[in-house]
Amino acid sequence: MSESTKIDFIYLSEQDMIKAGVTDMPACVDTMEEMFELLHKGDYRMAGPNNDSHGAMVTFPDESPFATMPKPTADRRLMAMPAYLGGDFQTCGVKWYNSNIANREKGLPRSILMFILNDIDTGAPLAYMSANLLSAYRTGAIPGVGARHLARKDSKVIGLLGPGVMGKTTVAAFIAACPELDTIKIKGRGKKSLDSFLTWLAATYPQITNVEIVDTIEDVVRGADVISYCNSGETGDPSTYPEVKREWVKPGAFLAMPASCRLDEGMEQAGVRKVLDNTGLYQAWFEEVPKPAHNIIPLVGVRFMDMIEQGLMSLDELEDLGEIVAGAAPGRQNDEEIIVMSVGGMPVEDVAWGTKIYRNALEKGIGVSLNLWEEPALK
Repeated sequence: MSESTKIDFIYLSEQDMIKAGVTDMPACVDTMEEMFELLHKGDYRMAGPNNDSHGAMVTFPDESPFATMPKPTADRRLMAMPAYLGGDFQTCGVKWYNSNIANREKGLPRSILMFILNDIDTGAPLAYMSANLLSAYRTGAIPGVGARHLARKDSKVIGLLGPGVMGKTTVAAFIAACPELDTIKIKGRGKKSLDSFLTWLAATYPQITNVEIVDTIEDVVRGADVISYCNSGETGDPSTYPEVKREWVKPGAFLAMPASCRLDEGMEQAGVRKVLDNTGLYQAWFEEVPKPAHNIIPLVGVRFMDMIEQGLMSLDELEDLGEIVAGAAPGRQNDEEIIVMSVGGMPVEDVAWGTKIYRNALEKGIGVSLNLWEEPALK
């Protein structure tokens, strides 16, 4: 008797994702640690010649003969981010990333994301899921993994630039990693995002008893133990990216940077430890874009690639978070060292967290079962 050819998969709405645990940040940080160990072992694949590419993006010309073609406005992205992850995951998937800053005028998030999870053997779909929260939590969890290994255990003060979605999830991950945190200094652009952040913080983390709204980036950084820039903005001219000056940074500070940032000369010196979430990711980016690459991709890790190309730094000055998580390289070595970590975001993170949420959903009977076919019309 032949095997059944019927294929069903589950659809998970955003509410389903929440019920299945997508906002459980401590579990997400644990899952990302698991993923980093597999990255270190090499039991994964992403796109591109070095298997470390961020994904494939559709870009639009400045001038098009077609009036209906989208313009390359800020944060205009159509991007596919595929990956395979081994270990206990044994799944593959792709996040379809659509973004337009003008969405905010329509009351929509800047990005609207979907994720499809597939069986690695047959390629059959396992789940099709809302991915805004999936993406936000896996992105925020990476600074938490970094803080677990690289922040001082007695860290008390968070410095945050940009209290949006990424700011919320990064703070959630910092708190998961550093239980003594009780103070936050925040700089935001507008009252609406600040009010939303403060309401969320008070409801979710009452242990943060001291909240200070500050006016300058310097005030964000000075005196903070863990720091993150989660701002959004135009790329192209690094002089407009928010800066970190060495004189602002206290001894022992840990900086996790998932957004645009430039470092002053003091922060670029060899005395500051520089960690990447995945060295191959930055090497792939550097190959893919015009130079200097930091003009196109505003992350500090991409600036380091430019510096290597210009002979201002050697590759062995950069450390890899996967090596640190796997115990093949040291985490924080003393209470004085300053450590800056670039956070680029990788499709393997979506596969890791998406797989955990899918398995939770199956176990709890969450989601809508959809049928692909009873048997395929074409074989």
